[in-house]
Amino acid sequence: MFLPFFDALRKTGLPVSLREFLSFLEAMQADLVTYDVEAFYYLARVTLVKDERNIDKFDRAFAAAFSGLETISKDVVLEAVDITPEWLEKMAEKHLTAAEKAEIEALGGFDKLMETLKKRLEEQKGRHQGGNKWIGTAGTSPFGAYGYNPEGVRIGQDSSRHQRAIKVWDKREFKNLDDTVELGTRNIKVALKRLRRWARDGANDELDLNGTIRATAEHGYLDVKTRPERRNAVKVLLFLDVGGSMDAHVKVVEELFSAARAEFKYMEYFYFHNCLYEGVWRDNRRRWDAQVLTHEVLRTYGSDYKCIFVGDASMSPYEVAYSGGASEHWNAESGATWLARACDQWPSTLWINPVPEKYWPYTQSIAMIQEVIGPEAMVPMTLEGLSRGMKSLTR
Repeated sequence: MFLPFFDALRKTGLPVSLREFLSFLEAMQADLVTYDVEAFYYLARVTLVKDERNIDKFDRAFAAAFSGLETISKDVVLEAVDITPEWLEKMAEKHLTAAEKAEIEALGGFDKLMETLKKRLEEQKGRHQGGNKWIGTAGTSPFGAYGYNPEGVRIGQDSSRHQRAIKVWDKREFKNLDDTVELGTRNIKVALKRLRRWARDGANDELDLNGTIRATAEHGYLDVKTRPERRNAVKVLLFLDVGGSMDAHVKVVEELFSAARAEFKYMEYFYFHNCLYEGVWRDNRRRWDAQVLTHEVLRTYGSDYKCIFVGDASMSPYEVAYSGGASEHWNAESGATWLARACDQWPSTLWINPVPEKYWPYTQSIAMIQEVIGPEAMVPMTLEGLSRGMKSLTR
């Protein structure tokens, strides 16, 4: 019965293997979850998803495979579900108020409750809209969509309207972790953690647990050992394109900048416009009267720095290839010349492009910059692209 679910997972591109699917079936056969949709969801996710970037794909496949459960024949439901009075009593103790329990008892106990449930399933022949009883839409029933109930279960509705549902069947909480979407600050930090080179420095303020155990065993008394705190020793030089077509990407670049400053202890940053030329700056308000010569930057920061350019690389081809081609000033040397110098000085160079990768072939300047820095050195600003870029910088 779960083969359509497995097929839906594969169609969404989730890399689930037959072995993982068999593990899921074994867990179901062992009755690890019973009559609990939420527990079933988490059991399926923990057995079938091995990478958090694929959680959104799983959510979409899960919703597609198990949507429309209310349309299943009532006879099939009643034959398949074996709910014991003991289980109902435990759930009542957990969820029902004293008044609700009294109301149920007034109906004649749980046997009467089950009879009422069966009767309601038999009476509801199809889709229902409005009202306060059936599973449907636009009513006050606690089940369905586009209606109102103080506490209900939202089924098949694309967004919340009253923020009152206590359960949402198809809510996707992890869609920003899909490795094909643009990044948020949290996702950027996850990707930047791949660019790490740990070193121990600073004061002896961290407990050395292994050293303490070893010294205590050797000396016969508690011998506490400390060691310098472990820090990320990688050095990063960040060049940020500002103005013009980059205005559309300000938010995501700000998030990248914020995440990088939080992640890297040794990071220097400069701004440029469109392409690297003879001058860069640290303060956009003083870009014309407080520039730093690019030659000085090349001399100051050694080849052990990781150089990262952030920009859409979208400009006139003349700005890359010709002297005097810059849009805002006369450049004595072409942008390609300065980019080549940067690549020579910092062999670990990366260009992060916020433009979706599928549009790159339509912009000539992107191809020209790739030719200078190398086609593999430009990555899209997605979780997958940034992870790929951080991996290339560690080589």
